[in-house]
Amino acid sequence: MHTEELEQPVEAVKAKNVGRRLWQYAMKYKVSFIVALLMLTLSVAAELTAPFIAKAIIDQHILGIEQPYYETNTQSKYNVTYEDHTYKRTDRFSPEETRGEGVHIIQVGTSFYLTNEVVPNPAGTREFNDGILTITSRDQEWQGEARLLPLKEMLVFYEPEVHGIIKWLGIYLLMLAISIIMSFGKILGLQTAANKVIRKLRGDIYAHVQRLPIPYFDNLPAGKVVSRITNDTEAVKDLFVAVLSNFTSGIITIVGIYTALFILDAKLALMSLILVPILIAWIVLYRKYATQFNTIIRSRLSSINAIINESIQGMPVIRAFRREKQTMEEFEKLNEDYLTYSNKMLSLNALTSHNLVTVLRNLSFAAVLWYFGGASLTGSGIITLGVLYAFTDLLSRIFQPITGMVNQLAKLDQSIVSAGRAFELMDEPGEDVHEGSMPRYQGHVEFDHVSFAYKGEDYVLKNINFEAKPGETVALVGHTGSGKSSIMNLLFRFYDPQKGEVRIDGKRIVDTPKQWLREHMGIVLQDPYLFTGTIASNVSLGDPRISREKVEAALKAVGADRVLKQLPKGMDEPVIEKGSTLSAGQRQLISFARALAFEPAILILDEATANIDTETEALIQDALDVLKRGRTTFIIAHRLSTIRSADKILVLHRGEIVEQGTHDELMAIEGRYHRMYQLQLGGQAQDAEQAADQVEEMEEEQDTDESNTSNAKTVPPLSASSVSAT
Repeated sequence: MHTEELEQPVEAVKAKNVGRRLWQYAMKYKVSFIVALLMLTLSVAAELTAPFIAKAIIDQHILGIEQPYYETNTQSKYNVTYEDHTYKRTDRFSPEETRGEGVHIIQVGTSFYLTNEVVPNPAGTREFNDGILTITSRDQEWQGEARLLPLKEMLVFYEPEVHGIIKWLGIYLLMLAISIIMSFGKILGLQTAANKVIRKLRGDIYAHVQRLPIPYFDNLPAGKVVSRITNDTEAVKDLFVAVLSNFTSGIITIVGIYTALFILDAKLALMSLILVPILIAWIVLYRKYATQFNTIIRSRLSSINAIINESIQGMPVIRAFRREKQTMEEFEKLNEDYLTYSNKMLSLNALTSHNLVTVLRNLSFAAVLWYFGGASLTGSGIITLGVLYAFTDLLSRIFQPITGMVNQLAKLDQSIVSAGRAFELMDEPGEDVHEGSMPRYQGHVEFDHVSFAYKGEDYVLKNINFEAKPGETVALVGHTGSGKSSIMNLLFRFYDPQKGEVRIDGKRIVDTPKQWLREHMGIVLQDPYLFTGTIASNVSLGDPRISREKVEAALKAVGADRVLKQLPKGMDEPVIEKGSTLSAGQRQLISFARALAFEPAILILDEATANIDTETEALIQDALDVLKRGRTTFIIAHRLSTIRSADKILVLHRGEIVEQGTHDELMAIEGRYHRMYQLQLGGQAQDAEQAADQVEEMEEEQDTDESNTSNAKTVPPLSASSVSAT
């Protein structure tokens, strides 16, 4: 099981500017983003008209009647007819228009009073007693006769305002409709553009995974690779949808609100600017801790995916060896660690979102109350009620984007961390992809003094030197770890040797693109891998060059038609979960047909008959002879009886070729191969590796007992009876 994170820190990737790379991806769909952000700007602008519309309705129409009215002889829709006199509000006179006698409406409490003269300064404390209206300000007092204005008579003065109020309400509804439409377009545009970015990013990561060298997957569990392609890219999606939307709309809204605040009252707007540095400082402080938590959270999630993937694949082994409890404990340890850091992240978010915004809001409103504490709130005072309403409304609105931005900090940091992990995978050196192909080669393989080691460890192959001519069959036998599979890895160029050369048709394979080289190679593994689909699709692998007729012929050639005939749909039988519904023999035959259908020049049979029963093996022996004809074949054999007809047998021991020749030649020299063969005959069920391991143990015992170790060729052959006795 994998409990440790086998990954390099993401900080190395962040140094390469994750934001810049995300910006490059966004620029691929810049038109969609620009249109969406433009609609976002229009939506915000439409929303911000509401306080100004409210201010206009309050100051111009609701409280506007407290302005002086003068008699007029000019016809106008704003004229008011009261007690046989025609009046018009002072602000609606043109400069050259003649004004008559004036009247003034003053509000005291909830009542309105009419005076027959214009009050010089209506700002101050108002009182009405016994028909006398008194207005007291700091340095003066005004008194005059006034009478109560009944509601019916007061509505007469409001009649000209109805049209204006309806007009402003119409503008408000229009702005509201524009805001709704633009908001819908913004969400749709950002979502669509974000989906395109993620599709591109996920496609690029998956394409890069296809180019990663085989050694990379030796160190990183499949679940972690899957997590980066799926979970991490999905987290990046939130950056373009939620984070970009909230931060962009937030910035635009804040800029718009501050612009409006400066228009209303520059002094108070300057005081409100203190919110900006506080917000910036909080974001910087938040990200300092959030990045640490999110890095660990994403890492643990990746490890959880890896252990789940491994547990599901190894469930039969876990059940067979009763490892359920230990596996669960291992999972719970990771799960508990994930919970711990998730809770830390939640605590940080809880402190950030509500508490921060609440404190800032309370401080701001306290400042507004302090500023306006001594001012009159009348229509003609130091500041109008409409201005106060608009200011407090705008100040309230400024906390909406701040809350939205603060609440998105978690997704912002998570997206950056996830993008860093995704780019870290993409920064892994990959193999160059070369388009095109090369002519089918003859299959003349040469290993010229090849030595190879994995990751700078001790050499697993030492001075390997042999030749396989076109059409020859070369068998590799030896104990576990002797280097058989390493030779095949070098031939496929999954790895390259540190010393020596591997040549095909006289040309060094390191000078040939890997894709071209492997185009004319085929392999049948001991445990064949089948993909989800059908038997036919697993033979052709979706290659358009392999027709259905060719698939049928390949299956028939290996005898699969007889083995698979009991399946309901024949070659169209569904294959699921790596062929779990098929027997080992059936899976192997499909893999064998796959190799045959691609007509390789070089064929590798890696323990190809190890999992096939005797009856099934007999079915494909004739097909093997047909398959090997005209191509160079390498066989890593479990059963030595299957390689007796090989043109050359290489006996490997501790990374070296200790014997080579035909079956008869090797039996004649009575060396290591001879003893392996005799052991296998005696054990019947043993394979070549087990026999080789037993030979090695016997040699070590002889080295201990004898002072002079004899050469392998001179050791007396062991009979079957002696093995049985042993």
